[in-house]
Amino acid sequence: MKAAVFRGFDAPLAVEEVPEPRPVEDEVLIRVARCGICGSDLHMTREPAMGARAGAILGHEFAGEVLEAGRAVHGLKPGDRVAVAPVRGCGRCPFCLAGEPARCERMMLQGGGYAQLAVAKDRQCLRLPGTTSDEDGALVEPLAVALHGVMLAGLSPGARVMVMGAGPIGLGVAYWARRLGATRVAVTDLTTLQAELALTIGATAFVKADEDAVRRVSDALGGAPDVVFECVGRPGILALAIEHVRSRGSIVMLGLCTSLDSFVPFRAVSKEVRIIMSAFFNMGEYGAALDMLDGGRAAAKAMVTDTVSLAELPPTFEALRQRTSQCKVMVRPDRG
Repeated sequence: MKAAVFRGFDAPLAVEEVPEPRPVEDEVLIRVARCGICGSDLHMTREPAMGARAGAILGHEFAGEVLEAGRAVHGLKPGDRVAVAPVRGCGRCPFCLAGEPARCERMMLQGGGYAQLAVAKDRQCLRLPGTTSDEDGALVEPLAVALHGVMLAGLSPGARVMVMGAGPIGLGVAYWARRLGATRVAVTDLTTLQAELALTIGATAFVKADEDAVRRVSDALGGAPDVVFECVGRPGILALAIEHVRSRGSIVMLGLCTSLDSFVPFRAVSKEVRIIMSAFFNMGEYGAALDMLDGGRAAAKAMVTDTVSLAELPPTFEALRQRTSQCKVMVRPDRG
């Protein structure tokens, strides 16, 4: 089969012919229909600390059709269309049995979506309703990540929310925040490239992140934000979030920062700020994201700005390292 293979930290992805994966007894073989390009994949191919190894096939936001099922697979059969939750646990520990595989001691983040075929455990797969497209199926994972962060925040009705970063996760947070209690949501970013998209998805204001942003965010929200969602993942963003949030407010960190960072603890202590770390999702949230996308009515679908073939993936992947008008780009392995 064809796949886009990671060949090293200083090399672009390479489209190659590789052996087809074979499912074991509790796995299914999936023909990948769509796979989203995730910012964490961009990080993995530049940051050794994130553990990517040469020869790996990345891509964890994928959906497709079951071609073959192992003999111990339950509830799935060839022909079923599925969205794959890429957080794989042992399947037996209390966390896994409670639908929390991200907390399993043996948790691994599964890739494989930048290829024509991939395998997954049956417990990772949710069947797509007939009214849900392959593209919707590949959006479930990032929207579940965003939902998890919003759920951890415990929004109160009428909450004022600030979202730092207008990438897919930040926009997903804005989407869910409006639907789970927030009446005003301000999204900030260094550029205005995603301003219109942010307002389409659910933000009530878009503020360019500059030296006057603290005042302008407060003006847009009618006061300092009750909750700040950090969806950037760069040094210095936490310190900035502390400046924005109200006294006794909350900061939820979803951004992936792999560099050392620092802030002045007194600023957080003096405000009694609550700082919450958010990673991945649980299977209930994954299912809720799928339910929301069913039927193609969700405004969050507007995040998908382009679809490329495997051959087009390597240059597109490199281009996304720079700020562009693209938001969520999908890979369609069967194209071209």
